[in-house]
Amino acid sequence: MALIAPRVTAGLPADDARNLARSLQDSDDITVFVDGTVHRLPDQARDAVVDLLARLSRGETVTVSSVEEMLTTSQAAELAGISHTYLRNMTDRGEIPVEYRGTHRRIRQAAIIAWLETQKRKQAEAAVEDDSRDDAENDAPGG
Repeated sequence: MALIAPRVTAGLPADDARNLARSLQDSDDITVFVDGTVHRLPDQARDAVVDLLARLSRGETVTVSSVEEMLTTSQAAELAGISHTYLRNMTDRGEIPVEYRGTHRRIRQAAIIAWLETQKRKQAEAAVEDDSRDDAENDAPGG
């Protein structure tokens, strides 16, 4: 399967970013016109488009790429916000699936995104547990 190179779009000029941010405020309804025909986006596609527009409205540079993109360990580590060594150790333990191209490791971008979602979910669960523990301590006699 041939990979399509990621598309990088520079942040919008300040005036355009402000106008877009104002348009997005309190709205998640996106109408798409293709050749004059109105298309209602499925929820996932709508969410992706809203996220993309929100990032552009903040003046961020945005990269759009295929989820099936194969990353080097350095690229995957950068995407995950972790060190190359930590990522390599996780692949050695089987926590993140890896494919080899000769002696070189390649990691699917989808695997990194799934790992990030798992980390986010674990953090949210831990925060709920901490809040519950704090509430229990405050409700205890003398607390």
